Amino acid sequence: MTKRLFIVILSFCILPVLFSFVTDPVKPNKKQTLKTIIIDAGHGLPNSNAEGKYSYESQLTLAMALKLSERLKEVLPDCNILLTRTDENLPGGLKDKNIANRWRANFANENHGDLFISIHVNDLEPRYQRKIEGYREETYTVTVGKGKKKRRVEKTRSVPIYKSYKLSCDRMGTETYIWAVNKYDQKQNAVGSREGDQFGEKDSSGMFAESPDAKILASLRTKKYFDQSLAIATFVEEEFKKEGRTSYGVKQRNNEGIWVLQATNMPSILVETGFICNFEEEDYMNSEKGQNEISYALMRAVLRYKQLLETGSGVLADPPNVNISKPQ
Repeated sequence: MTKRLFIVILSFCILPVLFSFVTDPVKPNKKQTLKTIIIDAGHGLPNSNAEGKYSYESQLTLAMALKLSERLKEVLPDCNILLTRTDENLPGGLKDKNIANRWRANFANENHGDLFISIHVNDLEPRYQRKIEGYREETYTVTVGKGKKKRRVEKTRSVPIYKSYKLSCDRMGTETYIWAVNKYDQKQNAVGSREGDQFGEKDSSGMFAESPDAKILASLRTKKYFDQSLAIATFVEEEFKKEGRTSYGVKQRNNEGIWVLQATNMPSILVETGFICNFEEEDYMNSEKGQNEISYALMRAVLRYKQLLETGSGVLADPPNVNISKPQ
């Protein structure tokens, strides 16, 4: 077979595959679009992370992840719902939070997740304000006169006494992160060619070989995952607003990125469900009402995302024989 003929044949094989990726990333798909959803409860002992008046981030994220898992299993019985951790500890029996984050991403990838949702709670750096508490007298000297008449003279002045007060945290609300735009190459490297791709040939190490065709497919899939991540992140914040929460919108953390978002080969989001530094928010996230509303909003967002993939519309109509109502 001549080289030119081989290229022509290869082109006819590749073009239909590439075209399917270039088209609308949320093009309706009649097949089951969400076979496996990974729910990640952020942190875990010994990394409890943000601390409120009486609770820790790792406690709250686990409680909300378990609630969301129960809801999704009820409304999506054919979908495999997996949790990265089900107890108070870091996943995988690990003690280092950075290694644990790598474990989370590997867990999601090895289980061929179709969607990754990481649940967190927010915090603010401590802020302080200085106030004048009073005044004290301070003695100082100045030089007066010239030549032989030069002399030192003592004077007094009032000096304010300052005291620093820690400001209360008045921030309330939610925000959802997708991977940072300057981590695109890292995400593409993680995406690679998923098992089952026409050109996803593995090398001796079990990793997918980086052939030109595989790189093209990885790039197209990464763009599609970005669009899909943005879609579900937007749904999450819209559903929170329906629950009366303040929404700070969809964000990216460009300064350092978020490992579990950029190292997972699937659409991925990280949800900040509230501010633990605010006592009212802490109470809300610890309450049955708060956890029900948060898990309800997240569940609705997942169902809207699934419908978007399957029908092209993110407007959710309650499916028959499925109770997706919000508990009182």
